[in-house]
Amino acid sequence: MVDLDDASRRRVHPIALAGLMLALLAVLLLFLSGPGTRLGFWHFRTAFKMMGWAAYAGGAAALVSLAGLALARGRGRALAAAGLVIGALMLYLPWSWRNEAMKYPGIHDITTDVANPPAFVAIAPLRKDAPNPPEYAGDSIARQQLEAYPDVEPLMLAMPVDSAFTLALETVRDMGWEMVDQNRRDGRIEATATTPFMGFKDDVVVRVSSASGISRVDVRSKSRVGRGDVGANAKRIRAYLDKLRQSDPAPVRAE
Repeated sequence: MVDLDDASRRRVHPIALAGLMLALLAVLLLFLSGPGTRLGFWHFRTAFKMMGWAAYAGGAAALVSLAGLALARGRGRALAAAGLVIGALMLYLPWSWRNEAMKYPGIHDITTDVANPPAFVAIAPLRKDAPNPPEYAGDSIARQQLEAYPDVEPLMLAMPVDSAFTLALETVRDMGWEMVDQNRRDGRIEATATTPFMGFKDDVVVRVSSASGISRVDVRSKSRVGRGDVGANAKRIRAYLDKLRQSDPAPVRAE
């Protein structure tokens, strides 16, 4: 004799299954958005749209899964619960990223010297087709940077310029950036950093100069695309200078 109650528990309610499928679609949209841009399958603006679609799909999945929890039994309730958790997470992640982005100013060119920023030389031709030109915009962004990132400042090293240049060059390599040019005579190092998820190209120039018997290191990091950078360029400069500072036995701060 067939136990109808047991059979109904084994049968997955279509609402519970639909909620889980929507949640998995949201996961797919979110986690393919960045790599697809990095591999050149679509424009980064399409990736941002995909993140938005992922949030909508996640929200819909959560709502459908809530209904599934009420209607399903047995294994269907477990699937509905999974859809609810995954859907809620997919709704939360894009929202939290967008909320975090709004905390930063809409600038993408950060330097330790806003009065005389290091210039891109070898990298300039690489940016000829980039939406963001290599030139520094001046006061329009300098004021925003000084307000948002007052700690981004030059690093003074108690060593000769040649030694400081060698140390700065080794630190660039340690950061894993793609080396573009190094000019010891001019005290200039140029490299390109690639962001891990979206594959954005951000260019970096390091300038090592003499300052009253010691060495001064200035850094500039600028995104090739995008109006804002969600603080990425400032974080990169901080990380580089922190690593450089740790390599020097007696660093001093700029006055």
